Amino acid sequence: MTTRVAIICGGRSSEHEISCTSAGGVLSAIDRTLYDPVVIGITKSGKWVLIPEGYGLSINNGVLPVVPEDGKPVTVSPEGFTVDGNSLGIEIVFPVLHGPYGEDGTIQGLLEIADIPFVGSGVLASAVAMDKSFAKPIFAAHGIKVAEGLVIRASDWKSNIESISAEVATLGYPVFVKPARGGSSRGTTKVKSAQQLAAAVEEAHRFDPKAMVENAVIGREIECAVLEISGKPVASTVGQIEIDSKFEFYDFEAKYLDDATTVKIPAAISEEDAQAIQIAAMQAFDAIGCAGLARCDFFYTDHNEIIINEINTLPGFTGTSVYPKLWQATGVSYTDLITALIDSAISKAE
Repeated sequence: MTTRVAIICGGRSSEHEISCTSAGGVLSAIDRTLYDPVVIGITKSGKWVLIPEGYGLSINNGVLPVVPEDGKPVTVSPEGFTVDGNSLGIEIVFPVLHGPYGEDGTIQGLLEIADIPFVGSGVLASAVAMDKSFAKPIFAAHGIKVAEGLVIRASDWKSNIESISAEVATLGYPVFVKPARGGSSRGTTKVKSAQQLAAAVEEAHRFDPKAMVENAVIGREIECAVLEISGKPVASTVGQIEIDSKFEFYDFEAKYLDDATTVKIPAAISEEDAQAIQIAAMQAFDAIGCAGLARCDFFYTDHNEIIINEINTLPGFTGTSVYPKLWQATGVSYTDLITALIDSAISKAE
C-alpha cells in the first residue's frame, strides 16, 4: 500500500522556477514502491493547479520551468485537496516552495489548519528563517557569530537617505545589500562604494520593503545540511562552494544558470573546524525550532572564524542541489533522503 504524497511547487515568489526544478527532482527520485506522488503547482498569479504526468519540470536549454496558468484547478480547504469536487486523497505534503508565500510559514499554516502532515519546519521556524533580520539576533543569542549589519525599510530610506547612508559607511565598503526575506540571491548586490548604495537598496526593495546591509565577509562559503532523524538534528559532511572567478559572488546566475558553481565535498578545512561548523549548524537548527531539514550556510574566514550567513528551511532540492549532494557524500542517497523526510513527517503527525 503506497502513501499518496502531494509535491507542491511554484508559488508567487521570485523563486518560482527554482521551486519547479526541485519538484522535478523529487518526482524523479521518489520511491514509487512506497509513495504515489501527485504534483500540485501554484502559478505566479496564485492559482492552484494539477500538474499532469510528464510535464517538464527541469531547466531545458537555459529555460526555467513554470507552473502553467491554464492547468486544471485544485481546491484546497480544511477538508484537503480536490479537483472537480473529487478528493485527491493526499495523505502528506512535500512542499518545495522556496521563498515568500511558501518557505515563510504561509503554506505551513494552511496545512496545519487542514490537519495535513507535511515535510519540514512549522510556521514559526519557517517565518523566522525566511526573515534574516529576525534569525540573526536569535543565532547571536545562542553564541553563533553573525555578520555586522543593519536593516533598511523602504519607508525609512525615502526620508532618511543621508543618515542611513552614513550609518552604512561605518560598516566599511564593500557591503552586501539584500532583501531580508528573499532567496537564491535575487535582489542581492555587492556594493563597493557609497555611490552604488542607493541603486542596490532600491533593487533589494523591489523584492522586499525590508532590506539588509551587511559587511562583506572575506572567506570561503561553507555549507552544511541538517536532517532530523528520530527527532534529533544530524549534520552532514560540510562542503565548500567554489564559483568561477568571473562572478563577484554566489549570485542567482552562478547558482543556477551558468554551470559556474561546484561544491567541493568535503570542504578543504581542518577536521576540527568542520566539526565546529556541524555543531553550529545543529545549534542553528534547534535555535529557531526547525523540523525535518535545513541547509545552513556559513562563511569561514582566513582567521578561522565561523560566521553564519543564513539557514534555509526548504533548500533547493534537485538531484544536483547542494543539500542532497551533501547527504550523498555522507552516505544517504537522494531517494533515501526523500524517504527519510516523508517518514519523519508522518511519524511526527501520528
